[in-house]
Amino acid sequence: MRILYAEDEPDLNHIVTRRLTEEGYSVDSCLNGEDALYYLENTEYDAAILDIMMPGKSGMEILQTIRAAGNHVPVLFLTARDAVSDRVKGLDAGADDYLIKPFSVSELLARVRVMVRRDSDHAGSVLTADDLVMDLVAHRVRRGEKDIPLSGKEFALLEYLMHNQGIALSRDRIENHIWNYDYEGGTNVVDVYISHLRRKIDDGFDKKLIRTVRGVGYTLSAD
Repeated sequence: MRILYAEDEPDLNHIVTRRLTEEGYSVDSCLNGEDALYYLENTEYDAAILDIMMPGKSGMEILQTIRAAGNHVPVLFLTARDAVSDRVKGLDAGADDYLIKPFSVSELLARVRVMVRRDSDHAGSVLTADDLVMDLVAHRVRRGEKDIPLSGKEFALLEYLMHNQGIALSRDRIENHIWNYDYEGGTNVVDVYISHLRRKIDDGFDKKLIRTVRGVGYTLSAD
């Protein structure tokens, strides 16, 4: 899943970005509101974490702008303001959650997981496709009786496929969703990771779940 994190405190930005990346998210981070708004207007994100007080544009201004444009990406506000009236104002403007500084990064991660699940068609933390089971909280994948270890990017790719079961996803759409702006790998990165997943998910099983859609890209389907 791809997340935007906008925070003007460089040290905090670095720490949270690193933790989000370690959790398997693809993260675009920035230090001001103008860059944050540009990213949100030009990229599809699963969630955005916005500091309210930033140079350029405030988190509140960014939220109001994207909501007016019909962008309903889940947004979590970070702020040093703990007055109830400030929290109410943010939630009324369309924020999905609100976290007061200083905060625990573990709590932030938990709130992001809940926020993304709530916005998804899959309300729970376990995704299934035939005998393939993905536990998003335990970060565990099983097919039948077999545990399947995955790297962070493999896990993120499989999660994206499972959230979009039966939908043909183009290579560009997959790459834009899983890899951030800093990625400098090869142009066939999606094909490479699909190949990795197929070896782990489908090899040894009669039913193949990951399928090529000729002329389009890939899909995961149990039908």
